[in-house]
Amino acid sequence: MQPLQTLLVVDDDLDIRDALQDVFELEGYAVLLAADGLEALTQLRQVESMPDLILLDLMMPRMDGFAFHEALRHDTSFDRIPVLVASAGLDVKGAAEGLGVAGWLRKPLDLRELLNAVKRLSQLPN
Repeated sequence: MQPLQTLLVVDDDLDIRDALQDVFELEGYAVLLAADGLEALTQLRQVESMPDLILLDLMMPRMDGFAFHEALRHDTSFDRIPVLVASAGLDVKGAAEGLGVAGWLRKPLDLRELLNAVKRLSQLPN
């Protein structure tokens, strides 16, 4: 049996994290959750195997998505994990392109679009 693909959801909104966890688990994914970039980095350093995809909000307290992504790029053990940005209230496309992430979605999220993007990006070879 193939192991579950693992997603790391990094978002400061508890309701969004909970809803995404429910949706992804129903789709057969294992889900890790973090409220900001610092918590996400801590989790990445503690897990036995890296997630297959990171779903990243950009606007968060303590460590935002920009600083978190910069930290990922400077650590060779994390720099190959695809990142899908999901954010609202700013030029998400421009920000995502500037970061060089694998993809972007605008909040509020369309679940079908989100699941298609996650399925496509989490199956890319690392």
